[in-house]
Amino acid sequence: MPLKHSFALLTSLLAWLLLSGAAGAQPSQEGPDQAPLHPMELSYNASMDKGVALSGSARRILEQREDGTWRFRTDVDSFIADIDETLIFRWENNQVVPLRYRYKLSGFLIRDRKEAIDFDWNNMVVSGHHEGDRFSLELEEGTLDPMGYQLQLSQDIKAGKREMEYRVVDKGDYDTDRFAVVDEEVLRANGEEIRTLKAEKVRDSDSKRQSLMWFAPERDHLLIRFLQVEPDGSEYELVLNEATVNH
Repeated sequence: MPLKHSFALLTSLLAWLLLSGAAGAQPSQEGPDQAPLHPMELSYNASMDKGVALSGSARRILEQREDGTWRFRTDVDSFIADIDETLIFRWENNQVVPLRYRYKLSGFLIRDRKEAIDFDWNNMVVSGHHEGDRFSLELEEGTLDPMGYQLQLSQDIKAGKREMEYRVVDKGDYDTDRFAVVDEEVLRANGEEIRTLKAEKVRDSDSKRQSLMWFAPERDHLLIRFLQVEPDGSEYELVLNEATVNH
């Protein structure tokens, strides 16, 4: 695998910190069964194994703003690239309702990238730009963004769901992403054993790519580990380093 492509994959995975994609995230009034979100700050270590050792770190923060909306932010700092990714959203009826998504990647061995998505729920239009190309689409009920579906995934697993499907706007178009909880495993991290639910991204049967996630039920369903295996055997891993959750 070319080294430049390896760098790009590493930074993409750093940005893909799953906290933590299910249809139904549409504007609505908060109901009596509304599950609370908890402000948190997480840090992850990342590594890649394919003939060359690469590493980086990332921080993810979830916080509520004074107007009641939430900010979900990822900062990636590595020797090859920096990523700043932010989502402003509402949390209603246990669903992420995205309002404003911004993404910026900059580095000296990869091309700079920018993406912006704005959600107009009153007029049911989603618009923005991806690397300079503007787009405008009809907004489907339940639509999520590249960050919001990650948070929704952990919350859905926390609610007991074991198969999930998401409609996600990314790069100017809709994608459908599917996930499933496939097993329960005990991981050893930082000298202790942690019970986790193992989930995977559902792909076509002939796909040789794997994306696996381990969530900890006793730790607010935080993502403890993420592993991606590429068709050529390359492995990319994220491991939770430190977590602060305010209940």
